[in-house]
Amino acid sequence: MIRKAGLLILLAYAFAFPETDYREKRDAPENPTVNTPLGQIKGSILKSRLGKSIFSFRGIRYAKPPINDLRFKAPIPIEKWDGVFNATQDAPLCPQPTTDPISEDCLYLNVYSTKLPKGTENPKRPVIVHIHAGGFYSVGSASYWAGPNYFMDQDIVLVTFNYRLATLGFLSTGLKDAPGNVGLKDQVQVLRWVKQNIATFGGDPDNVSIMGYSAGAWSVTLHMVSPMSEGKAAKFVGCPDDTPANILKCLKTKPYTELAESLPKFREFGYDPVLIWSPVIEAEHGQERFLPAHPIALIQNGNFKKVPFITGVTADEFGSRAFTVINNDTLLKEINSNFEKVAPIAFEYERNTDTSKAISKALKTFYFQDKPIDKSSLTPLAQLYADSIIGFSVNRAAKLIAEHSNASVYYYRFSYQGRYSHFYTPDSNNTVPYGVVHHDDLIYLFYISKLFPLFKESSPTEVEMVGKLTTLYANFAKTGKPIPTTTEKLDNAKWEPFTIKDQKYLDIGNKLVLGEKLYEKRYAEWEKLFPLSQYTKIKQSHAHF
Repeated sequence: MIRKAGLLILLAYAFAFPETDYREKRDAPENPTVNTPLGQIKGSILKSRLGKSIFSFRGIRYAKPPINDLRFKAPIPIEKWDGVFNATQDAPLCPQPTTDPISEDCLYLNVYSTKLPKGTENPKRPVIVHIHAGGFYSVGSASYWAGPNYFMDQDIVLVTFNYRLATLGFLSTGLKDAPGNVGLKDQVQVLRWVKQNIATFGGDPDNVSIMGYSAGAWSVTLHMVSPMSEGKAAKFVGCPDDTPANILKCLKTKPYTELAESLPKFREFGYDPVLIWSPVIEAEHGQERFLPAHPIALIQNGNFKKVPFITGVTADEFGSRAFTVINNDTLLKEINSNFEKVAPIAFEYERNTDTSKAISKALKTFYFQDKPIDKSSLTPLAQLYADSIIGFSVNRAAKLIAEHSNASVYYYRFSYQGRYSHFYTPDSNNTVPYGVVHHDDLIYLFYISKLFPLFKESSPTEVEMVGKLTTLYANFAKTGKPIPTTTEKLDNAKWEPFTIKDQKYLDIGNKLVLGEKLYEKRYAEWEKLFPLSQYTKIKQSHAHF
């Protein structure tokens, strides 16, 4: 999450107002209506965990449908409309393999508030814009994936949204008609929409935090460095892969459902790689470029937004993927017989080079002492997945930004293990969580009704964590500090900023406790394998951040 005057960013944006008093009342009108600069919008009422009325505006179009000639193009802002826009239901998700409703016409956002303006009076509450997770190829902002029921017990305005995914969002041919990063440019358009319209919903356009998770957190970091704020995909849907122009011409003719359903074909080793689509450094074609250079180089050169920043990891991250390997004899045989080939796929680094081979050899020595990988290797294999896909990159980001920014960096490890998780140990009948894995902290920030129950007072431990996490992020949005003053509710903890010298982090477990130098020995190994000096001549390649 990050924060700045006029724009806050979490790794972590007006205007005739209605005369009706839509305040925090239990007898609020069924369909609140607001007058935005673009036109009238009708919403509905949801209830927060503590019973507050949430003025919910779901499915607001923020850009023109990215279909036909606009496929693969930067988003076009929506124009003013006549009449009343119906924002009472979730919009479809962007195309992906799922049983949820999807559509290529998916550029919609949701706004949640518990206090709307009255006449010329505006509460001007801090705004949190949440960028959803999903590896740049899945999930979305629908209320069943990102319900506002927990966050809206805090005095904030919450915005969630869809952005284009996978082929439709991240195809890059290097040509003017498809330079890449349109999914990230969708995010920029959301932030511009928020800046222009959020006051209508009781938000402060000069006090906006961007909060993201996983691919969303990656996006947040990229927004800090953005001046805006190769043939595989073609072959999988029967297109030629001979030239960028032919690839693009063919992909424009394919139904979006066919592009969405091609995702499983990218798997190379079990369910790996985790990352299939990623941002690119855009070639110059006269367009507004989202990413003109490598993020590390931009940060090292001071070309980024120096704003308060929160980042962190869960205790076990993608460690659950180790079970897929050790419980599959075929995968075990493959990783043991050809570690040099499999490791770059599973652990996300360059392939088929002398450097790649050296990295693979070093990782096998460090994590497995050069022994065969078997069922007894669960812990080191889980640590390798956790460190390679998320942990080291987050740690490096914290160090880089702390070194080159004059604003505070806050670093955390989420280690609280409740009764629910995104991964349970096999053969436990979904009753025993394996550690604290990727996404498990989201359980206490958003009501994910697709997967988990709504925590109420009958769930005392979960309720306590909901209160702590939402308070930390709401505090940050309001003040730039997650714990501006110590309180009993937050265990009287003092969350000190992360510095290169002390490298302090907050361990968010049963209690909030300050620690130092998270996983120091493990991350030091990655620092040796991926020295920062290698980024001084980076052009357009994938690299650990």
